[in-house]
Formats: sequence, structure tokens, C-alpha cells
Amino acid sequence: MAKKVDKKKDKPQADRKRAGLKSERRLTTSSFFRFWVRPLVRRLLLLAAILVLLFWRWDAIASWADGFAEATIGLFGWGLVLIGLAALIITGTIFRRQLSDFIQRWKLYQWNKWLGGVALFFSIWGILALFSLGGNFGKAIISSSLPIGILRVMGLVLLGTILIAPGYCLGLVKKMLLWLINLFRMPQPPPTPADREQFREPLRPPSHDRPAATEEAPPKKLVPPAVLVPPEMAATEAAATVRAATSEEQRDLKQVAQDVWKKYGESTSLAVVDGWRLPPIDILDRSPEIEFGEADNVQRARLIEDALASYGVDAKVVQINVGPTVTQFGIEPGWDRRLKQVKERDKDGNVELAEKEISRTRVKVERITSLANDLALALAAPTIRIEAPVPGKSVVGIEVPNTSFGTVSLRGVIETTPFQKILARSSLSVAMGKGAGGEAVSGDLAKMPHLLIAGATGSGKTVCLNAVICCLLMYNTPFDTKFIMIDPKRVELTPFNSLPHLVAPVIVDTQKALSTLRWLNQEMDKRYQKLAASGSRNIDGYNKTRQGSEKLPNLILVIDELADLMMAGFDEVEHILCRLAQLARAVGIHLVVATQRPSVDVVTGLIKANFPTRISFAVTSQVDSRTILDIGGAEKLLGRGDMLYMPTEAAKPKRLQGCFVSETEVERLVYFWGSQKGEEAPSQLKVEDMVPTMAAGRTDGYPQDPLLEAARQLAEQHTHISTSYLQRKLHIGYPRAARLMEQLEEEMEKGEGEEG
Repeated sequence: MAKKVDKKKDKPQADRKRAGLKSERRLTTSSFFRFWVRPLVRRLLLLAAILVLLFWRWDAIASWADGFAEATIGLFGWGLVLIGLAALIITGTIFRRQLSDFIQRWKLYQWNKWLGGVALFFSIWGILALFSLGGNFGKAIISSSLPIGILRVMGLVLLGTILIAPGYCLGLVKKMLLWLINLFRMPQPPPTPADREQFREPLRPPSHDRPAATEEAPPKKLVPPAVLVPPEMAATEAAATVRAATSEEQRDLKQVAQDVWKKYGESTSLAVVDGWRLPPIDILDRSPEIEFGEADNVQRARLIEDALASYGVDAKVVQINVGPTVTQFGIEPGWDRRLKQVKERDKDGNVELAEKEISRTRVKVERITSLANDLALALAAPTIRIEAPVPGKSVVGIEVPNTSFGTVSLRGVIETTPFQKILARSSLSVAMGKGAGGEAVSGDLAKMPHLLIAGATGSGKTVCLNAVICCLLMYNTPFDTKFIMIDPKRVELTPFNSLPHLVAPVIVDTQKALSTLRWLNQEMDKRYQKLAASGSRNIDGYNKTRQGSEKLPNLILVIDELADLMMAGFDEVEHILCRLAQLARAVGIHLVVATQRPSVDVVTGLIKANFPTRISFAVTSQVDSRTILDIGGAEKLLGRGDMLYMPTEAAKPKRLQGCFVSETEVERLVYFWGSQKGEEAPSQLKVEDMVPTMAAGRTDGYPQDPLLEAARQLAEQHTHISTSYLQRKLHIGYPRAARLMEQLEEEMEKGEGEEG
């Protein structure tokens, strides 16, 4: 029994020994196979097999290689060197950047350069073939005929140059065409001194542009020191000198006006409307266009992408719109991706960490707009403006100032298709300027129907007013459009004084300006009575069957400084302007108002509500920008005509570079129209003559106030009344109560005088 027990106890140990031997055999077998499947061992075995194969079939391989080399050299010739260089360039370009980035940039900017490089590559191969060094492929490029081959090589060189530098080639073609045109153009007569003075320099008074001593100037009288001139004689001589200078200046201006009419007005090709000749487009100047380098814009686009990436914002530049003042870069927001680390085993069984995308969302626009100052720092720009998003596009616009500003001429915008389309529908079309992408922008004053302009001193308001007036003068006769100009500054609008389009001479006095506004208010009521009597709905229907002086002309009120008028009579000016803005559109009365102080006491809520079309030039603070546009951004403008234009139908303002009109162009237009004054020219009214026409419903020049009768009753009921008493009883402001009090006092004085 003891032996059996021992055998049972020793049996598990024997089993364990047999199992251990089996496991050792398995480990040895698996280690043996694992050794042969290692990557290094496999590469060594493959290399040994290749060496054995080469050693075994060396003669056959060598003969095949010789044949292949001869065939390749015969096919490509020295073009193999070009193929090797091209392969190195492409490989280096791809490895220097990531493949996706390379493809994206190729699509955006450099496709033409790559195609041009391919054309130049084949042209060099063709040149080698001309010297029998290009192989069969080179012979196929140049064909069998030598002249045809030379022409093909020259065509490839020309095509490659055009694709690589299209802007330079276009400029070269323009210069060549201009040279050919000038070669066959008839020589013009030499310009007269009056032409040089008028058309090359702005006109100045003769006392400034004439030298101190000339041959025509009379010699100065030398008075001995001992002789004293009496004051009466000195004053008489001074007055005579002033009269002589004035008469000479008038003669000079008359001569200049005649020269302008000879050059532009005597042409038989001018359009004639109602007996008036419209000015030709040549009377306006062209401004040279500045060409901006594409390489600079591409470099700035890369800076924008790198700056956004450094702040963790994924975005790409997908558009570059070059304008005269700023360049707009269209940014497409990328994706915010959430990644998760996952452990995975490779083929060898090693554990590796891999990142897996679990979700992604679009980059928020606020993250881009909040980096405005950081982008300005990266671009070394004084300020940038971000438009998020661009209306009608799924991009965020970053507007960066150009290194050199271009000038937008009035003629350049008038000749564009958008302006001509508006002109075909309405004669009150106005050229506004060019946008951030270089596109021309125009408007219709009849649809605006009123325009409010604001901006700091020197930002371009007066130039904008001149552009609007000159644009209307180009296509409207005095029978079509009349102007009423109010200029408290006395120097900005006075050059238009000799126009036949003016209802009255340019008004520079504030009190006369108030009388003019009252007259215009009454004129609006008279026009409505005319329309009602004729059964017409608006001025277009009234003028449809009338010609010449029978027409009812459009009336354009131009105010250069609204703040000065508001200081003279706040309540009355605000009331008249709002009434005109609300009712005057149908009768053809339109307002163009400018101010350099867009504060709430000048641009009130009522005025803003009735002037839906607004223009803001550069202002000093964001408060002023919100006052005029209800949105910030005008404080970041660059000045010199850079503006935000907000038409009636737009939800956001559009950035434009306004049209520039020089003083010389204004003088040409004024002289052109002034030379046509004759018996058919409508006579101008004097401001003093405009006041008596308003006698109906007025008391000694004051407007008939509806509360005047109530104030008379209060004066009859009480022995003594005051301005503050009228304020409390009638619930009105102090200025209106003061006017009522003055009218009551004048009536009382008149009554006492009649009784006496």
C-alpha cells in the first residue's frame, strides 16, 4: 500500500515535467520562426536573394541595361537632365510644405506660374532639339521643318512668360498700343497760355499767380521820402487799384470761360436736351490706376493664416479682393476638432497610442473678430477692420490698408456698367466710389431719397458734395434739376455761383438760410397742389407730357454744415427738415445734408429716421460712428475719401473710396454751363425776394404757429404773461414759447400805435 501511495504522489510531478518539456519545445519553435520573420532578417534575406539573382543573370541584365540606356537617350536626349531637375524641384517643393497645403496654394495662387514653367520647360527642350540634342521627343516638339520649329519654340517662350507674369505683359501691351495710337494721331496745336493756366493748374486770382514785376505791369511810382501823401489821395488810389484788379480778373475769367467753351462746347457731337448742350465726358479727368503686386498680397495672406494659427484659430484665406484704399482678405473659418487617445497594437504586437477624432465644430466668428489688434500687429498695419460676415458670402472679411492709396476719379465710375444701368432708369444717378474689391458703386438720388453725410474735418465731406453736384450736372439741364445751396463756411460752394441751375445765389448767411428753408417748405405745398390739380401721382407723371420750361424741375437742397443752422434755430430747422424729408420725395425735392459734428443735438433721432441713406467718413470716436450709422467702425477709417456707405436697402454699411473731383474739373463744368446762359436761361431769385412770397400765413417774417391763437387768448385773460408761463400752459419748449412771446409783443405794440 505504501508503494502505491508513493506512485500516486509522484505522478503529478512527472506530468509537470512532461508539460514543461512540451512548452520548452513550443517556445523554441516559436522563437525560431519569430526570428526569421523579423523585418531586419527579411530585408537581409531579400537583399541576399537580389545579389544572388544579379550574380546569376549578370550578363543578361547588363545587356538589357545597355539597350535601355541607348533607347532612353535616343528618346529624350539631353532632356533627361531637364527631367531630373524638374523632379528635384517638384520633390523639394512638396517636401518643404505639406502635400495638402501645397495643393491648396496651387489652386489659389500659383497654377498659372506652374503652367508657365511647364511651357518654358518644353521650350528649352525644343531649343536642344534644334541642335540635335533633344532626342526623338524634342524632334516631336519642333517638327521636321526648321522654321516651324523656331516658331513653336518662340510661341512656347511667349506663352510661358505671359502665364508667369500676366500683369507685366498686360502693361507692356497697353504701352505698345498707346505708342501705335500716338504714332498715327494727328499733332495737336500748341496750347495757349490760357489753356496752360486753366487745364494744368487750379485757377487762382491774378494777384497771386502773376509775378511781382512783368513787362505788362505798369512801373511803380517812386515817392520821395520828403513828400507826404494825404490820406484821402491814398484811399482814392487804393480804391482805383482794387477796381482795376477786379476788372482785370473778370476779363481773365471771361477769357478762360471762352477757351473752355471753344474746347468742349463747340463740338457737333454733343447731346442737346431742351436747347441745352450736355457736357462731354472728356471734361472730366482720368486718374491713373495703381497696380498692386500680387506677391505682396500672397505674403500678407500667409501672415494672416500664421497669426490666426498661432492663436489656435484654424482658418484659410480663400479670397483676395484688391481695392483702391484697402485690400479685403476673405477668411473661411476652419474646424475645432476634439481628439481622443486610443491604444492600438501594431503588426508586431507593440502597443501604440493613436489619436481619434470624436467631434468637430466650426470656429466661431467671435474668435476671429476678437483678434483684430493682434492681426494689425502681425501685419504692421495702423488699423484693420473686420466685416463678419461679408454680405452674400460665407467668409469673414479682413480689410487691410494698402501701402499706397489710389485715387478714384468721377469719370472712372461714370464709365462703368453699374452707373450706366442706373442712368438709363433715372437722371438723378450719383457715382459714389469704388468698394474694397475695386467694384464701382452708384446710387439713385430719387430712391434714396435724401442723403446725410457726416465726418470729421478734412475727411472728405466737401469733396463728396462736389462729386454729387458734378455728377448731376453732367446729365441734367436747368429745366430738369435746380439747386439750392447753403454754405455757412462761405468758401466751399461759392464756385458754383454762376451756374444756371441755381434757384438763388449760394446762401452764406444763416438768417437768409432759415428764410430759404421756409420758402422751400411753402414751395413743396404749392407743388402738391399742382400735382393734385393735374391728377399726377408724382413729379415723373407730371413731367411726362411736358417739355422745356413747362417741366417741374427737381429741387436739390445742399447744406454744407448742418450744425451751424441748428445753432441758429434748432426747433425750426429740425421741424422743416423733417417735414421736407417726409413729404418732399413725390414732388422732386431731395436733401443732401453734411455735418462735421454728428452728435445727438445735431443729428437728432427725427432727422436720422427720415434720412435712411447715410455716409460716414472718418470720425473721432465710436460714439460719433454709432450716432450716424447705428454701428461702430467709422472711427477706424483712414480719411481722404475713405467712407462707409449705408444705402436704404442694405443691412450693413459698405466700405468705399469716394470719387475725387478737382477744382479744375469743377471750374470747367461751371464755365461750360455758364457759357450757355441766354434768354432761355431761368432767372435766379434773390433771397430777399423769396421772403415776401411767404407773406400768406405769416406775421412779419415769422411762420404762422398753430398755437398763436391760444397764446392770444391767454394774453387776453391775464394782464401779464411771460415766456415760462406760455411753456407751462401750452406744454412747449422755450424757443417756441419765446417766438410766440415776441409775436404777441409786436402785435400789442402795433395795436397801441394804431390807437395813438
